[in-house]
Amino acid sequence: MRFMKYFLIIVVFLLAFATSYKLKKEVENEVTVNTNEKPNIVLIIADDVSWSDIAVNGHPNIKTPNLDKLAKDGMRFNEAFLTTSSCSPSRTSIISGLYPHNTDAEQLSWPLPEGKHTFVQQLKNAGYWTGLAGKYHLGDPVRDDFDALLEMQWKDAPIGLDRRLVGDGSGCDEWIKLLKSRPKGKPFFTWLASFDAHRPFYENISDTPYKPEDAVIPPYIPKTEAVKKDFALYYDEITRMDDYIGKVIAELDQQGVTDNTLVLFISDNGRAFPRDKTTLYDGGIKTPWIVKWPSKIESGRISNHLVSSVDIASTFMSIAGLKPLEEFDGKDISPLLLGDPKVIHEEIYAEDHFHDFEDYTRAVRTQRYKYIKNFYPDLPNTPSADVLRDRSWKSMLEEHEAGRLNVAQKRCFEIPRPTEELFDIVVDPFELINLAQNKDYINVLNDMRARLKRIRKHTNDYLPTERTPDDFFRETGLPTKYRIRPRPSKAVYMKARKAGNVLTNPDFKE
Repeated sequence: MRFMKYFLIIVVFLLAFATSYKLKKEVENEVTVNTNEKPNIVLIIADDVSWSDIAVNGHPNIKTPNLDKLAKDGMRFNEAFLTTSSCSPSRTSIISGLYPHNTDAEQLSWPLPEGKHTFVQQLKNAGYWTGLAGKYHLGDPVRDDFDALLEMQWKDAPIGLDRRLVGDGSGCDEWIKLLKSRPKGKPFFTWLASFDAHRPFYENISDTPYKPEDAVIPPYIPKTEAVKKDFALYYDEITRMDDYIGKVIAELDQQGVTDNTLVLFISDNGRAFPRDKTTLYDGGIKTPWIVKWPSKIESGRISNHLVSSVDIASTFMSIAGLKPLEEFDGKDISPLLLGDPKVIHEEIYAEDHFHDFEDYTRAVRTQRYKYIKNFYPDLPNTPSADVLRDRSWKSMLEEHEAGRLNVAQKRCFEIPRPTEELFDIVVDPFELINLAQNKDYINVLNDMRARLKRIRKHTNDYLPTERTPDDFFRETGLPTKYRIRPRPSKAVYMKARKAGNVLTNPDFKE
């Protein structure tokens, strides 16, 4: 009897152990499956929003509760930059993983040509369902990279787009529709592109609009009532976009895919104000950058590492289990997201090309210093044409004519510009004091010059042999005969130039 008792105990123990082991293996297998499941990727791109203009990055008055929560639940970067401060060149750089000068789409509204590979194309080939909703601005050859394309349909207008005629004008109207339409059972990538906060700004888009006294004006723009009003309207658009971002996060939660979905929020360039958009100052190229990926990224993290939008293509491919293309200029920063503290960038590189007006400027930015080389110093630092036609610039003109602008506020009118600019970002975050002629900084200047030279050589960046005529008059923001839409590709422009022709709009009227 005693033997049978012990025998039964041993049998029960073995059965319990076997059952436990089986359950353990099933759990392990389940975890393995979940771990190996390809993550979904959601890229959200704001239009013309600077790094400092969301609450979580320190703005005292702008309300962005959904972006604040995204940062709380994910990871926020304090030193994230774009490769350029111009709309379509920034987007084509992001999607192709190339610096703008290597995309053959470096000028505003040049399409990314056939033959340039994109990370979206690679994700699609690997089994991802891909979709875009909102602003497009990438060129016809890229359209096939998306299984679904809900482009914000708007009619180009030479003196300003009226977005109020397209949905609510935000460009975000169909974000949720796109997410709901995705096929189940496949990993997905979505490119959700806002038209907020692109000019022109409109009143009455918010039930609780910002007031002029809410405006935080940088020192290089005069604090007039018109400028304050302009900033308040800009803030309205940021908060409207933030509301749509909250709806996206809620939809991902509703679909039960939050844990395995990486969400990245950035802007294509800085705010559309003088000395911001279309410049290489931080107001133009420093971008908000927030990543959420619950299954991989610990919440509440903050990074001070330098990252660049040219890294997005390599990073997205890497986290999808794909090898980034060798042709990409960017680097895979996924180790940073997963907690590796190793420095990936010692500096970032940014460039400015034609955007409404001709320009050719390059910048290198380290953690502390910014070096800018103006290759066309004879041209003033004219803001984009939509800025010229709106409140802030008109107010600046009035102040300029009245002699009330300070030295920093006169910079947009300065001819010639300095060929070189050097700023200590730590002590001079608004880049007001040019140290390029300061003998105490000669070693820093030479180091930054060497960095620029090295990057230009490594990436085959060179000065064009000819300049592009302005699309608008710099005095009025009205179109010239050279403005053509849709804009022909770079190849068409180059062919015309070789034939000795300059393309003009046949329908142009003086």
